[in-house]
Amino acid sequence: MIEEGEDGERHRDGEGRHDRVQRQELGQAEAVFAEHGTYDEKATSRRVRGVGSIIEIWQGWAKAFPDSKGTFISEYASGETAIIEVVWKGVHTGVLQTPTGTIPPSNKRIELPACQVIKVAGGKIESFTQYFDMVTLLTQIGAFKG
Repeated sequence: MIEEGEDGERHRDGEGRHDRVQRQELGQAEAVFAEHGTYDEKATSRRVRGVGSIIEIWQGWAKAFPDSKGTFISEYASGETAIIEVVWKGVHTGVLQTPTGTIPPSNKRIELPACQVIKVAGGKIESFTQYFDMVTLLTQIGAFKG
């Protein structure tokens, strides 16, 4: 059910401000991605086409790390290509779905450097490739002992 909250914003029952912001941000992906854009996540070997599939993967990350924030360290652009160095921070409080199975919440904090390569055509994102080290992530949440 949709209701108006104390903050004057309309939101779903039981939904906190962070949930609303996250839902809004994921919804914005539809506006910036080309209909058949691709997302390639090198660390997990997941490659999907279409904004719906992209949002589905991102929702999985948002559920596992609901407080996650990305901090841009540096950005570079040339023509229709942008490269962004980002550090993801958050706490693993939700189930993390990986290509090999699920990892229960560890309640451990992550600080994960990543690099994104984004290619644009006609004002829309055609491809978005994300690089990060999965071993670093799994070690930080206690799922991998190196």
